[in-house]
Amino acid sequence: MNVHIWDIMAPAFFECLVLVGIHSYLGIHVIRRKVIFVDLALAQIAALGTTVGFLFGILPGTMGAYWFSLAFTVLGAAIFSITRLRNGKIPQEAVIGLTYAIAASIAILVIDKAPHGAEHIKEIMTGSILWVKWETIRNAAIVYTFVGIFHYIFREKFFLISNDADAAYRQGLPVRFWDFLFYVSFGIVITHSVGTAGVLLVFVFLVVPAIASTLVTDVLWKQLLIGWGLGLFVSTVGLYISYTADLPAGPTIVAFYGLTLVVLATFLYIIRAKEKKPALLKTAAVTVSIAVIFFAFNLLGNALSKLNHTHQHQPNTLSEETHLIHEVKQHKLLENMSEEELDRFLITVRSAERLQDLFKAEKEPYIRFKIAARLADFQLKPGLTLLMELLKKCELPFLREEIVQKMRTLTGRDFGYDPEQTPQKNKAALKKWQDFIDRME
Repeated sequence: MNVHIWDIMAPAFFECLVLVGIHSYLGIHVIRRKVIFVDLALAQIAALGTTVGFLFGILPGTMGAYWFSLAFTVLGAAIFSITRLRNGKIPQEAVIGLTYAIAASIAILVIDKAPHGAEHIKEIMTGSILWVKWETIRNAAIVYTFVGIFHYIFREKFFLISNDADAAYRQGLPVRFWDFLFYVSFGIVITHSVGTAGVLLVFVFLVVPAIASTLVTDVLWKQLLIGWGLGLFVSTVGLYISYTADLPAGPTIVAFYGLTLVVLATFLYIIRAKEKKPALLKTAAVTVSIAVIFFAFNLLGNALSKLNHTHQHQPNTLSEETHLIHEVKQHKLLENMSEEELDRFLITVRSAERLQDLFKAEKEPYIRFKIAARLADFQLKPGLTLLMELLKKCELPFLREEIVQKMRTLTGRDFGYDPEQTPQKNKAALKKWQDFIDRME
């Protein structure tokens, strides 16, 4: 990596290392307990806490949001410890899955009543690991260290329950009590992780290293080394791909983790096969089949897309475009459009003046951002001017992040603007952006 990449990606890289350190260990417990989705469920419960706080005006990333999230997570820990039944007919994984579905549904219902709900849901799922601050990394490292020490002190009890719960019952161990302590400590880690990494990345950091190391060995210290090594490799390559291909960091790492696990499992299948040639032939056949299916869907998609464009009505004249914009302004149709419909509509508007009229008439900040971004795509300075107008007044950190990301993509410049800080605390960066725009021809 050159210096420029390192300057941008260093905080995200170290945040990934901190996440890998604790999640690789906890993942081993999850695999041995056979509660694979407990991380996803607790992450969703933590996200629900943040969402409820957001409904009351508590912004994500603040201390108030953290305590909301932690309180909900402790409640989730209590549910999972109570629902462990020694001879129950219903497996605990079913309870965990149901809890996840209920938490996700409630989050959607709650966020539907809050402004900019779609953007908040997106942030919860994918996180904002690229914008993590060094202070956040330091605090997470401290919390994870204390959790690690706690688990080390009581490792025998935790591993006894994870490896053989019946043996723990026979020894008279209060399993539900130690389950509660396990899930609370687990929830504390999740509460910190979800805020920066998002639900999906947290789940993958927990499960994939544990699965990979379990495929290789049953020895605990070897599993930990393999998990940490895999996490270091995937985080480094995933962040590099994210930077060079201009892709979201979290989903890129998730996808690369999945690809790495598939490659590892395939490699182990071949080298452990008694007869190598049939194993290689089966692997090649599966690979070719996947490639054929991929290209078949690609051809089908292109064919249907062309057919759709042939029959789809597009406003082709200036009078049609003017009439459509008039309808939008008169009946406020933009608020009722999905994001995909909004994007399709804005593509049909080819006049800078009409986009500026829509921007002035619209009140919803996210829709105004989409209009300004569309204008910037074909008239840079006017579009950047509207984006700056939004950025100076925007009170929503996730929307500020999207605005700044768009401006960075368009200009290739970064003046040190921190989306998690208020506009007042970004005065110096805002002035640099404004001076840069003013100097544009």
